[in-house]
Amino acid sequence: MAIQDYIVFLVYFIIVAGYGIYIYFKKKSAIEGSKDYFLAEGSLTWWAIGASLIASNISAEQFIGMSGSGFKIGLAIATYEWMAAVTLLVVAVFFLPVYLKNKIFTMPQFLHQRYNGTVALIMAVFWLLLYIVVNLTSILFLGALAVSSISELDFNLCMYGLAIFAIFITLGGMKVIGYTDVIQVFFLIFGGLATTYLALDLVSSHFGGAGILDGYRHVTTHASEHFHMILHPDNPNYIDLPGLSVLIGGMWVINLSYWGCNQYITQRALGADLSTARNGLLFAAFLKLLMPIIVVLPGIAAYVLYKEGLFQQEMTSGGELNPDRAYPVLLNLLPTGLKGLSFAALTAAVVASLAGKANSIATIFTLDIYKNLFHKEASEKKLVNIGKITIVVSMLLAVIIAPHLGIDKKGGFQYIQEYTGFVSPGIFAMFLLGFFWKRTTSNAALFATIGGFLFSLLLKFLPKMVDLSFLASAGFAVPVNGIYEIPFIDRVAIVFITCLIGMYLISIYENKKGVIPKGLEIDIKMFKLDRSFAVGALLVLGITAALYTLFW
Repeated sequence: MAIQDYIVFLVYFIIVAGYGIYIYFKKKSAIEGSKDYFLAEGSLTWWAIGASLIASNISAEQFIGMSGSGFKIGLAIATYEWMAAVTLLVVAVFFLPVYLKNKIFTMPQFLHQRYNGTVALIMAVFWLLLYIVVNLTSILFLGALAVSSISELDFNLCMYGLAIFAIFITLGGMKVIGYTDVIQVFFLIFGGLATTYLALDLVSSHFGGAGILDGYRHVTTHASEHFHMILHPDNPNYIDLPGLSVLIGGMWVINLSYWGCNQYITQRALGADLSTARNGLLFAAFLKLLMPIIVVLPGIAAYVLYKEGLFQQEMTSGGELNPDRAYPVLLNLLPTGLKGLSFAALTAAVVASLAGKANSIATIFTLDIYKNLFHKEASEKKLVNIGKITIVVSMLLAVIIAPHLGIDKKGGFQYIQEYTGFVSPGIFAMFLLGFFWKRTTSNAALFATIGGFLFSLLLKFLPKMVDLSFLASAGFAVPVNGIYEIPFIDRVAIVFITCLIGMYLISIYENKKGVIPKGLEIDIKMFKLDRSFAVGALLVLGITAALYTLFW
């Protein structure tokens, strides 16, 4: 990068850090309480909630991993973004009222309140492992990979730098994270759009045209196979996105588990009133519709240019084509100034997501493990300090283990999705029945928690033990290196249905034995919608339907 790029990046850093310090000292008297520190209780506006959701969600796995999947698979990978927009509406309408009505602040707290302490503790440990070993590590690794390739700084130095920056933001609590995320999203979107503009302009120039609209036309023409949302079984990428399953199958389980039963997502809304929280999720849904333009389209444009003979060396890693290099390669081609802006956008995405996950790790460990198991009478100040220590320790662990997990071998985005998919079916089944079926018992929840995870592992390794070629005709098995494997999105759906059936049978059996579960307080009036939210939700649904129709 040129000196002007570093100046742009420095301005970004000063704005975010300065605003974070301002918010911290302005609210310092209020954040001595643990709930306010972890949840920013009652102080985040709808636009801060929506921006913080997106800033925490969009990170290196999207910029680097999803662009890489755009290069490899095409627009079909955007289903994670567009289906998420619809999922956010479902969570806003049906999940948030239950959480807020029952004064639930953490996901393990819900499980303790609805089931028992054993279920809550097991899931708290599950979540901590998932957030540290899968989420923090992959974001740090992919973020450092991109930052290192652009700045030419040492990879490990970049990883530690991102971790320190994120710790700095996180130690201020959820108020600082929530409001600095608004700035992060600004840089994220405008910096990301700059990269998309460059990518389409490069395509246009290569084919002798002019302007980004001409570039988009050439991209859709020269990579027409990359503009289908629903893949056919003969597509080599069907194993990752198995046809209609992205619309009516396991993708729903993945999304609803992520957006509705995920601490670092839901806690942004748990400190607000219902109307504010719903509007925040609606704002986030609109932003999700925009995301594929920023994180998928550049990868497809890079694919077109690669097919035309450009970036042949830059796109290889260890002598093999590495799709995750698509976005960093494009960033290196940006003109002076814009490169600094896009560099800031990528850093903003990484840091905001790291901060959100670290805060959630601290929240779960402090409120659900430390307070419940080790120090029930701990003061508010003590809990906040334990949370801060947890943030530093978890980030340090992630930095140490990230290089040893083979994240770059599978593709960053798919790495996160598949390994999260081992626990999401059981989690979602447990939450869904816990919300809406009062007869669900604690042992049924344990079955979903442990049994769902074990069954996911079984289906993962089953193809190595049993020939599943008989499932190929129905599209439920795909040959990979001579072995018929079940696509992981289909595995998620199978495990989810199994968990539901198992939970139902166990609950009915225990009900007959006289077990009376602890149901939540549910009132049909809780789900009533404001007119403005209903109009916005219909608009999101209409745009999503139009996009799938256009790119079917």
